[in-house]
Amino acid sequence: MLDERSAVEQARLGDERAWRELYDAHVDLVFRLAYRVVNDRDAALDVVQEAYVKASRSIDRFRGDSSFRSWIASITLNEARSWARKRARARQVGLDTVAEPADGSRGAAEAVSDADLAARALAFVDTLPDQQREAVLLRTTEGLSYKEIAEMLDTSEGSARVSYHHGITKLRSHMAQLMDAGPTPENGPGRDRATAAGEPVGPDAASER
Repeated sequence: MLDERSAVEQARLGDERAWRELYDAHVDLVFRLAYRVVNDRDAALDVVQEAYVKASRSIDRFRGDSSFRSWIASITLNEARSWARKRARARQVGLDTVAEPADGSRGAAEAVSDADLAARALAFVDTLPDQQREAVLLRTTEGLSYKEIAEMLDTSEGSARVSYHHGITKLRSHMAQLMDAGPTPENGPGRDRATAAGEPVGPDAASER
């Protein structure tokens, strides 16, 4: 098992093996975080690479108040946000890009599959304010505690809790509207909407703790 504190100290001294151990220990998490923000595999890989480069350059400023995991995740999220903002400016993307298909051929009464509902849920999450979006993703998909989320978002635990609450409430309301607009024969109007929406079921999927 990785001795993170020791590895960080060795990395500060330029030990490449220690950096590799830190990289291997957390790369899967930071890639998932980057991908959920940028929604592009190659871009996510670039974001992860840049995050580790920045971390290596600023390792002397890492005080150890939080875990290295939280620290590298925070850097990754900042890099991913920056990439997403640049893409949005370049493509002049607005919130309307996550609406119905361009041909408008699908009416509200047409059946939507669970996969489509999940895609719509993620599309809606993408429109949330940064902190709400990331709190929802970190909580529901990674199962992180509010303390860990707060460390990654560089905010207080209370603020992380509020951001998650606002974000998940908006998501549930949005998905309920979709379900009311067009229940499928499989789902039916009585099916639990959070489940049909593809909302991950975690330790806090239904209520905050």
